[in-house]
Amino acid sequence: MTHYIYLVRHGEHQDAEHGMVDGPLSPRGRRQASLLADRLSGVPFDSVRHSPLERAAQTAQAVAERMPSVSPEPSALLFDCVPTGMTPDTPSAFEPFFNSVTEAEIDAGRAQMSDAVSEFLVRKRGEVHDLIITHNFVIAWFVREVLQAPEWRWMTLNQAHCGLTVFAQKQGRPWTLLSHNDMAHLPVELRTGLPEIYPV
Repeated sequence: MTHYIYLVRHGEHQDAEHGMVDGPLSPRGRRQASLLADRLSGVPFDSVRHSPLERAAQTAQAVAERMPSVSPEPSALLFDCVPTGMTPDTPSAFEPFFNSVTEAEIDAGRAQMSDAVSEFLVRKRGEVHDLIITHNFVIAWFVREVLQAPEWRWMTLNQAHCGLTVFAQKQGRPWTLLSHNDMAHLPVELRTGLPEIYPV
């Protein structure tokens, strides 16, 4: 028996591409969410949790429309956040990003992600399929946690809009990263949200 966690970044939204500004899905984001729903429609989900922000809630609703038995639930532990500040090991190239983040935001993000790891990365009995729809930095922190990488490494992990990441854990074994940022369900023109250095 295996516990699977499916992590998805929300679809593209109409307002800010980055940061804390919320907004509804853009037309392209709605197409991304629809194709994601098609991709996941055969998975027998036991739970669907999502960030309370509108772009994540609308992405979760698109999935629920394909699965009438699914009832998405918001969780404050999945809000967009910044999980850490600069550490002694963080490359100096990341300093400009942190210059725009306050200590209070970093403290809140660190506490949130500590609680989120305790809440979501817990092995459940039996065959379990959980879906989490959240934000780029949150997924990056979960991936870093599963890989037990240095804290600053979340800065180097990026997810496309409606990209799919999957963890699995068998009884008595550690979490395994099965796939990261899988975009096979998205045509090239819908693969948005990654830094420009990434090829599509």
